Amino acid sequence: MSTVNEVPITQTSHADIAQERVAEVRAMREKIPNLVFPDSAGANRKLISAATVPPEFIELSAVAVKNSESLVRKGGADPEQTRDLMSYAEAYSPLADELEALAHFIRHSVISARHKAGSNALTTYAMAQVLAKRPETADLAPHVADMRRALGKRALARVAKPKPVPTPQT
Repeated sequence: MSTVNEVPITQTSHADIAQERVAEVRAMREKIPNLVFPDSAGANRKLISAATVPPEFIELSAVAVKNSESLVRKGGADPEQTRDLMSYAEAYSPLADELEALAHFIRHSVISARHKAGSNALTTYAMAQVLAKRPETADLAPHVADMRRALGKRALARVAKPKPVPTPQT
């Protein structure tokens, strides 16, 4: 006779699962070298002018610094540091694109889920409105009233008939 060890099935909520993904994304921060957090809302605007200089220009300036002692500045980046910064930018740009795409897909999934839930609720509301008028299902009337109240002015906007626009008299 064998014994079967049954593991109880626990259902993890979507909130718990989403929080785990948030923790994973935050853990990625530690793995990305040279990660800089913006110090203000308009931080990118301050950087964009020099950040959009063509890579060829940056390479030519690195060559010039390497070949001309008079261009070497105290505290300035040496050509290898400059090339490393460009390599970093080139390597991590696709990661930023992928994360932005993922954020877009997640936002779309959230809207899609809300759409499905809202559509189901609106269909239920419409059915309940019709059924509440029948004597055999009149017990639905309080539910319809609660749903109408929860839906708010949105429900009234759909039901309200537009006022006719007065025609100008000549």
